[in-house]
Amino acid sequence: MIKLKIKSGDTVRVIAGDHKGSEGKVLRVLVDKNKAIVEGVNMVSKHTKPSAKNPQGGIVKKEAPIHISNLVLVDAKGVATKTGVRKEGDKNVRFSKKSNQVL
Repeated sequence: MIKLKIKSGDTVRVIAGDHKGSEGKVLRVLVDKNKAIVEGVNMVSKHTKPSAKNPQGGIVKKEAPIHISNLVLVDAKGVATKTGVRKEGDKNVRFSKKSNQVL
């Protein structure tokens, strides 16, 4: 299994595909499929049957997973960056390789 550099809560930018250039926060990472669900990116229309929760049914817009290779992490300054890991005291922290800031 590949270790993923992106975690839920990170801000990412899409670098390939139909939604290239859009940014959003990672809501969930699907480790087994190497995909992530990003807020407001890769929206799809899902048809839902009427249920107790949604008695009307109809069409619901929701985010679909997007492959990790099409995402790049964005640091606090809004710059796309790779991540590294270093020790600060007793803890390992992720940092931006471009700005050298802790993420």
